[in-house]
Amino acid sequence: MSEPRSAPTVGQVVLGKRLQDLRERRGLRREEAAQLLRVAPATIRRMETAEVALKIPYVQLLLKAYGVADEETESFVALTEEANKPGWWQRFHDILPDWFSMYVSLEGAASLLRAYEPHFVPGLLQTEEYARAVMKAGAVGQAAPEEIDRHVALRMERQSLLAREGAPRFWVIMDETVLRRPVGDSPEIMRGQIDRLLEAAEMINVTLQVAEFSSGHHPGTYGPFVLFRFAEPELPDMVYSEYLTGAVYLDARPEVATHLEVMDRMAAQAATAQRTKEILKDVRKEL
Repeated sequence: MSEPRSAPTVGQVVLGKRLQDLRERRGLRREEAAQLLRVAPATIRRMETAEVALKIPYVQLLLKAYGVADEETESFVALTEEANKPGWWQRFHDILPDWFSMYVSLEGAASLLRAYEPHFVPGLLQTEEYARAVMKAGAVGQAAPEEIDRHVALRMERQSLLAREGAPRFWVIMDETVLRRPVGDSPEIMRGQIDRLLEAAEMINVTLQVAEFSSGHHPGTYGPFVLFRFAEPELPDMVYSEYLTGAVYLDARPEVATHLEVMDRMAAQAATAQRTKEILKDVRKEL
């Protein structure tokens, strides 16, 4: 039986969907595909939904049954081998919960990330000092100092995403509360963080907007969320919404469409990217 793991790579998700598409085009039910491998139908389902890693022999047998040409099979197998390699974040498996491991995988594969944050600067834009202060405040006595250091190291490594070749577009809307609520025990932490945001605002692939108090209530005040968009046609738009002890991933079209509409309305109501730079400069002077 295929081996389970904490969270799939995006490559495994894509290949699983391709396997499902090939099976359905061939007119085979999961039960029939399962007979080819002499496994339970549930195993085929788990392969197609990336709940288990893809075993190469299984993939080869299925592709042959689905009528895939030899050269295409070789390419598919090569992609499977690459997709099965652990993501870089697996080095942090000791402190990375399963529900967030999937987030890091999606984050690294997205072509566009749109985020609404009412409480804190998004992790991809936090300074090390700010991130550590947030971690300490949220640990509630449950994390040892060395664990907090590991969480901060993970967050800092994630940030290389925005500077890499082919980096995704990152579009963030932050409530003014994010800038006004002090984080940490020193004003220097917030000063450094505002400076970091000003630097990010100059990046070609980053758009920052602040939802000012003066603009009044907006439709996203219920909580933070992130919308992912991918270049791969197999992957639909997806929404990530976090709560105190976990998170949910939404990919049903009505739910995603509602979040996208809310995000668009907030973007229209929030300060423009140019106005946001002026807000950040004004806040920096006040610190």
